[in-house]
Order: sequence, then structure tokens, then C-alpha cells
Amino acid sequence: MDFGLILLVLGGFLLGGAWSIWRSDDDSKGRTGPQVAFAVVLLISALLASASGILRLV
Repeated sequence: MDFGLILLVLGGFLLGGAWSIWRSDDDSKGRTGPQVAFAVVLLISALLASASGILRLV
């Protein structure tokens, strides 16, 4: 299995985690600061892993 495909799968997994954290908000409070920060960190990690995977495949 090529390492680029593994990075793409990892990027998709991290993107799903970021989306899951972004969706889980409290009805009365909304999203908390740490929740937004963790979702942004996961999103950046997902984008970097996906870009690295695409570049490894090219």
C-alpha cells in the first residue's frame, strides 16, 4: 500500500473528527472556545495530511 493513500485516509479521518466536534454544540451555550480550537486544529491537520498524501501520489 502506498504511503500517500494512508495519508489521504488519515486526512479523511481527521476531517470527520473535526466535523463531529463542530456539530456537537450545546443548545443553550453554543460552541465553547476549546471546542472551536480543537476543531480548527483537527481541520488544519486534516488539510495537511490530505495535501501531503496527494503530493506523495503525484
